[in-house]
Amino acid sequence: MSLPLEERIARAETRIFKAVFPNTTNHYDTLFGGTTLHMMDEVAFITATRFSRLKMVTVSSDKVDFTHPIPGGTLVELIGNVSRVGNTSLQVRVDLFVEQMYSEDRIKAVSGLFTFVAIDEQKRPVSVLGHQEVPVG
Repeated sequence: MSLPLEERIARAETRIFKAVFPNTTNHYDTLFGGTTLHMMDEVAFITATRFSRLKMVTVSSDKVDFTHPIPGGTLVELIGNVSRVGNTSLQVRVDLFVEQMYSEDRIKAVSGLFTFVAIDEQKRPVSVLGHQEVPVG
């Protein structure tokens, strides 16, 4: 028996914490943009896979907004949530929050949308849920 869509979406939420170490920062002592995108795509992939339990591939990233720098010596939390479910694809929103290590200060620094497609063994698209696109939220 499959779970209701809302419950599958809730269960797929993915949260990962990372420390921003010197080997991941640029000459401004902020996290490299490419490293940020790598972490976000990884969280999005895990979210998509947890939702679908199918082989998923990234087909696009869209509207990634870097609104605050991510300094070295901070903690980041990446939160992935399914934001749209289609026939063979789904979209995941990833928000990245920066936390100071030794205080409660926390701010959203980056948000982005990642689209994934479910594939079979021959790398052809397959249905995620077997129905038409459903907007979420």
